[in-house]
Amino acid sequence: MPERDVVAWTSMITGYASSEYNARAWECFREMLRQGTDPNEFTLSSVLKCCRNMKVLAYGASAHVVVVKLGMEGSPYVDNALMNMYATCSATMEAASLIFRDIKVKNDVTWTTLITGFTHLGDGIGGLKMYKQMLLEDADVTPYCITIAVRASASIDSVTTGVERSDSSEALLMFQRFESQGFVPNCYTFTSLVAACANIVALNCGQQLHGRIYRRGFNKNVELANALIDMYAKCGNIPDSQRVFGEIAERRNLVSWTSMMIGYGSHGYGAEAVELFDKMVSSGIKPDRIVFMAVLSACRHAGLVEKGLNYFKVMENEYGIKPDQDIYNCVVDLLGRAGKIGEAYELVERMPYQPDESTWGAILGACKAHKHMGLISRLAARRVMELKPRMVGTYVMLSYIYAAEGKWGDFARVRKMMRMMGNKKEAVLGLLIEETKEAGYVPDLDSLVHDHEIGTCHETQR
Repeated sequence: MPERDVVAWTSMITGYASSEYNARAWECFREMLRQGTDPNEFTLSSVLKCCRNMKVLAYGASAHVVVVKLGMEGSPYVDNALMNMYATCSATMEAASLIFRDIKVKNDVTWTTLITGFTHLGDGIGGLKMYKQMLLEDADVTPYCITIAVRASASIDSVTTGVERSDSSEALLMFQRFESQGFVPNCYTFTSLVAACANIVALNCGQQLHGRIYRRGFNKNVELANALIDMYAKCGNIPDSQRVFGEIAERRNLVSWTSMMIGYGSHGYGAEAVELFDKMVSSGIKPDRIVFMAVLSACRHAGLVEKGLNYFKVMENEYGIKPDQDIYNCVVDLLGRAGKIGEAYELVERMPYQPDESTWGAILGACKAHKHMGLISRLAARRVMELKPRMVGTYVMLSYIYAAEGKWGDFARVRKMMRMMGNKKEAVLGLLIEETKEAGYVPDLDSLVHDHEIGTCHETQR
């Protein structure tokens, strides 16, 4: 084709975009500009979609410059694409909101794009505010927009909104209002609502929704069943989680098994979680990192140390899954809870990640639970203080360690630091002093040649 006009270029770019060849579409757009062909609104909307898919803000901003230069602001295709791009690629909704405010005629796509952007960024309150503004401006409300609004409400934490953990959640009330107005919910809507009930631990609300799901014939939907399994487990109703899990025996996917395993593990049913893991593997489903995290967490809560350590080895040796830091922290906690503090510390030293506050917090918690006052506990407390300098519990724990060792000077220093932080922990510290004096003086541990828990190789503080 000797001369390519805007239609030809747009067809090529749109073709790349629809096939998800986003980088090629972007290069094609750049070549179009180099050859002096001005894009139209359809070209720019496709290019902005590619920038959004690639999540490259610099590309999107460059395309925005072209929009302004060609005077394309005001095109609904371009404006909606710009909002979508900024909502996806930016850390905040500021840029998307600015574009939204400049749009003179807002349609349902415009409103839904903005509400979706807030919701995907985790700002459910912002999404709901825009939805309420949409209603005030008497805009057309589509079923999809309603679903997004329900999802925004479902994402709001009860602490943030002041909603008590009861059936009076805003998501359910909104849903009831929509139903009274003739809105017919779909599986996606019900999944969002069930997730809302799980977030606020509203069992009665979830049971009511479950009944409606059955009446509408959605009980065979696997994604919805997975949400129900998770909801019942988070509400402490393991029998109903098991019942829903059993009803989808022929349609279970990896999420189904994982949700049930997490439910078992979080309520202390470690043996059941382990058995379920073995059944899942026998059924031919290959576990991923999330599944291993679930079964390891179950072993941690149930004190199944050997089982947990075996899974930790198997995940890399048999399945080629490299443990991430969360997995390592879980195993450290598993060992620590079982009183194997020396082994936990050795794992911290071996792991290929920089220990974070969760790592040291697990060690410190284990030392506290098993009254292990020594070099490891002091090191863990200091590391947590470095990473989280305003975590009050760490100062209290370090005070206890110094008091138990008879290091009253260090004890007083930590107490002074707490006073400077403005904490009112005098009563707690007083109790620590009394407990230590009643137990008798403990000699200074700095004079010890080695620590019986971890051996001489760990005596020197890193």
